[in-house]
Amino acid sequence: MNKKNIIAGIDIGSYAIKTVIAQAPAEESVWRVLGASSILSKGVRKGVVVDPEETAKAIKESLQIAQQMSDIKPNKFWVSVTSHNIEMRQAKGVVAIGRSDGEVTKNDLERVLESSRNTLSVSNREIIHSFPSSYRLDDQENIKDPLGMKGVRLELQAISIEGPINQIKNLIKSVQQTKIEPDGLALNSLAASEVILDKQQKELGVVLIDIGATTTSLIIFEEGEIVYIASIPIGSGHITNDIAIGLRTSIETAEKIKLKYGNAFSKEVSKKEEIDLSEVDSNESESVSRYHVSEIIEARLEEIFELINKELKKAGKASLLPAGAVLVGGGAQLPQIVEFTKEKLRLPVQLGYPHSLGGVLDKVDETSFAVALGLIMWGNKTEGKIENSQNVFWDKILNRDNELWNKLKDWSKKFLP
Repeated sequence: MNKKNIIAGIDIGSYAIKTVIAQAPAEESVWRVLGASSILSKGVRKGVVVDPEETAKAIKESLQIAQQMSDIKPNKFWVSVTSHNIEMRQAKGVVAIGRSDGEVTKNDLERVLESSRNTLSVSNREIIHSFPSSYRLDDQENIKDPLGMKGVRLELQAISIEGPINQIKNLIKSVQQTKIEPDGLALNSLAASEVILDKQQKELGVVLIDIGATTTSLIIFEEGEIVYIASIPIGSGHITNDIAIGLRTSIETAEKIKLKYGNAFSKEVSKKEEIDLSEVDSNESESVSRYHVSEIIEARLEEIFELINKELKKAGKASLLPAGAVLVGGGAQLPQIVEFTKEKLRLPVQLGYPHSLGGVLDKVDETSFAVALGLIMWGNKTEGKIENSQNVFWDKILNRDNELWNKLKDWSKKFLP
């Protein structure tokens, strides 16, 4: 096995940390999943690291389990960034063509992208992704790839995705304490789109909705490009909490009840039907109304999808996405969630399952592994490709001769044991 092609994707969520180890495809073959793990998260709240040391322990444990399954150590690591507090902005860059004959080179593309980033400099925020939308070369507009063309002045309309610098620093710190060197960060919803959505969906117009434990993220594509991202501070964990309070049970029991007996539509459940709690938890002896459980689920889902609809309206895409909505995340496993989403968003809806994969698929063939799987594909796709994406922050950090890396390394040493 070629160890150079072994990549790990580490999805750091509020409820769980999921790690996938896979081998990159050779030519037209598919990705081979070699190992995977999912453990309860620690030190993370609303997808944001609040206790780097506890998070580092959980990351290390998750990685060790996946490595034991795969019997191989990855040589590349990609880590997720939550959509919480993340913003997307448009940026414009302008440079003069460097060569005397006017031919556009890769260096020109790098310089114009850097120029666009400089226009967005904010002291308390850091760019996570920055990538081209369209170019203009002299008077010719809407160019997708000007490499090799000739002109004098190159302009770029770019998309920048950025987040709070302290949020990113705490994530970096937790990863560094595991003694691994990550190759980059990727926005969770963007990573998931790599393994869930196909080219046609992105061209037609689609929204990917990731229903996590404490947040719900959405990303909209149209004509092959990102047009909108958003994060809602409510997730499937809030439904579990509501059930636990309503039934006076533990969180663990409430989660089991939600997935086994829950329904997004209370009208589909008989008011006479009872749930014997002893079948879920041996410490329980009472029976509860299944209709009441579904009422709790439906009420919280109404709130979540009302907020999703607000974001779609902000983007000007409510009920206007031909490829519809695709659901991923732990919350996408709720019974009747697809039908509920169709009714509330008035769009075609489907669950998002990973494609182009082989190997131990039984371990990852569910909606909750979308981000971890997408990370490995995103990392492989973007490596060294200026025309597709730039993980600018990590490009700087991983350059050992760079001043930013040296400063951050000195800063992080203060927190190491």
